[in-house]
Amino acid sequence: MIRRAKTNADRNEKSRLDDAARAGWLYYVAGNTQDEIARKLNVSRPTAQRLVSLALSERLISFRLDHPIATCMELAARLSERHGLALCEVVPSDPASDSIVLGIAERGASFLEQTLRSPDPQVVAVGTGRTLRAAVERMPRMTCHQHKLVSLVGHISMQGPASFYDVLAQLSDLTEAPHYPMPLPVVVPSREQRDQLQQLEPVRRLLALAKSATATLIGIGQMDESAQLLIDGFISDSELAEMRRLGAVGEVTGWAFDAAGRIIDGGTNDRLTSAPRQVPPKDFVVGIAQGTAKILPIHAALLGRLVNGLITNETTARSLLDLG
Repeated sequence: MIRRAKTNADRNEKSRLDDAARAGWLYYVAGNTQDEIARKLNVSRPTAQRLVSLALSERLISFRLDHPIATCMELAARLSERHGLALCEVVPSDPASDSIVLGIAERGASFLEQTLRSPDPQVVAVGTGRTLRAAVERMPRMTCHQHKLVSLVGHISMQGPASFYDVLAQLSDLTEAPHYPMPLPVVVPSREQRDQLQQLEPVRRLLALAKSATATLIGIGQMDESAQLLIDGFISDSELAEMRRLGAVGEVTGWAFDAAGRIIDGGTNDRLTSAPRQVPPKDFVVGIAQGTAKILPIHAALLGRLVNGLITNETTARSLLDLG
């Protein structure tokens, strides 16, 4: 009886700290009021207030959420086991938010910071996109002269405009690490032109550097009317339609893939200047994405072993597990 009572007490304490961590995340990260927290956690306002205070007194909150919420950890463990992931981070979801960056941007920043704090020289590769930009914006200033930052994808269209979501220069400015941008349009008119451009000595050196990356952080994009490639003007409506006819459901650094995670042969992939994908990755490649529109692309990227790490939120993680 004494042992059972102690076990129940331990469970109650763990549950209480889990609730405090959720309340702390909703208050300090998601910016909810205590009334909103009370409604979302189905508790009274005084209880919500006590939970937020407990998160502080138990040092669960600093600038980021330090308490590993049990539910998120269980989801991460199941995804890791199912897909053989080297890293899986699942952050709490705010049911009232439709943000595609909330929570995972902070975790992406933490991943980059931890990687760049290594004293040993590393080559860190990055993609582009809203989520990566949000992650870099949450990075602290650091001095990392020993590392090299390299882009895996160009950031201009054939018409000239650059992507608003290119992150390499900003990350270099924050970390003082030398950076190596991809000096090419994302998609060019022909495969022959792509091959010629990639034979230029500066581009060959950059592609070799990208291939040597020991840590990579990339977004996982959808291939629908809201595709970032389309919004940024890198591909046209007709090119998007062609890729969808070929089975495209998602893309990583511009490389379109089908529902099984296979890189598509043809279409814009034939004219893409991005660094080639290594499948499966020989080093650490972490995809970061969340939201309803991202579920199928993330699932496909996991099936095809395009990434061996994932940062997402708990709602997306549950949907991924439901897909099998």
